Amino acid sequence: MKSALMIAFHFPPLAGSSGIQRTLRFVQHLPKSGWTPLVLSASLHAYERTSADLDNEIPAGTVVRRAFALDTARHLSVRGRYVDAMARPDRWVSWRFAAVRAGLKMVSEFRPAVIWSTYPIATAHLIGAEISRRSGVPWVADFRDPMAQDGYPPDPKTWAHFKAIEETALHRAACCMFTTPGAARVYRQRYPDAAQRIVVLENGYDEESFVEVQAAGVGTQPLNPGFITLLHSGIVYPSERDPTQLFVALRQMKEAGDFRESRLKVRFRAAVHDDLLATLADQHQVQDCIEICPPVPYKAALREMLQADALLVMQAANCNEQIPAKIYEYLRARRPIVCLSDRRGDTAGVLRHAGIDTVADIDSAQEIAQLLRRLLSGNSGNALPSEQAVREASRSGRSAHLAAWFDRIACGTPELALGLESSRTAI
Repeated sequence: MKSALMIAFHFPPLAGSSGIQRTLRFVQHLPKSGWTPLVLSASLHAYERTSADLDNEIPAGTVVRRAFALDTARHLSVRGRYVDAMARPDRWVSWRFAAVRAGLKMVSEFRPAVIWSTYPIATAHLIGAEISRRSGVPWVADFRDPMAQDGYPPDPKTWAHFKAIEETALHRAACCMFTTPGAARVYRQRYPDAAQRIVVLENGYDEESFVEVQAAGVGTQPLNPGFITLLHSGIVYPSERDPTQLFVALRQMKEAGDFRESRLKVRFRAAVHDDLLATLADQHQVQDCIEICPPVPYKAALREMLQADALLVMQAANCNEQIPAKIYEYLRARRPIVCLSDRRGDTAGVLRHAGIDTVADIDSAQEIAQLLRRLLSGNSGNALPSEQAVREASRSGRSAHLAAWFDRIACGTPELALGLESSRTAI
């Protein structure tokens, strides 16, 4: 069986990021398609938080090596300040040096047929590029989302680092992967010479985890008896998932008498920016219908999705080429989905593909209020996904696609990879 060296900062026992799911599930499912994963990650003290809740989901016998890494902000700062250059392209750039040595040792020991590195920790691509250059093993750069964007990163020097890394990947990698059609389209336009090596591999959900949660019993008790609970599970970014107009809409509905406060609860689970949410709730005087809740283990989060009356996803227009990974778990939960986004973006597009039309402009309090009124009335429209869309989003199927690309790259025919994309590449 062929092996793949997989370079990923986000891997158990890191806690607080849904990003670990992509690598973890590939590690679980690739062996079914004839590939043995070899994981190269960072030393544990590089993680701000750890949790053992996913450790037992790493398949027994999986090779996991960890290279020394420091978090510049936590380990190399003095009175909260550090040299900016020590955090470019990211705060874990120190990982690069030990990881290249460890990776080359793994190449010598296991002879992998491909190297795969995954963003959003940009240093992972520096590591992948260097190991590939020095070993000759073909490299796959898993971007997930775009790197150098208009206005992001805001620091010009960091932006220049991101741009240089993506240029290296687009010129040297055997294959560059993105999680959305929009992101792939942007990069095919930006790097036309690499267009045939740019592919889409969406995120997904883990069926086995849902089966385990449901087998343990979800129960019929609602999250808030007597209330309609709209759940947002995951990080609320102040810009990329700006909730301001949602709070304006709630205030307007309250002032208009459109709902009794006891009828609606908007629950934010593991939002990270709790202070922002609390401030908005106070500012608009809707504290009674807002719940701000701490992180819970992964399967507890899935159980909560299955119990919610409806699930909330937010994505601003500045992220039109991105799709929150959580949306695929929302689809599998088979609960009504409320989307606040730009209708032209990929987030709204993936829901349209699933047959869901409960979308409001994230920047329009009026549209949001109208959609919430429909939710409260029980006449929200097509808020449930089609069964076909649910099946398509399985992580197992995504892993089979990844293995097929690996097969072609290992055989020296990466230009054929584009033809393996799923039929849903233009949303």
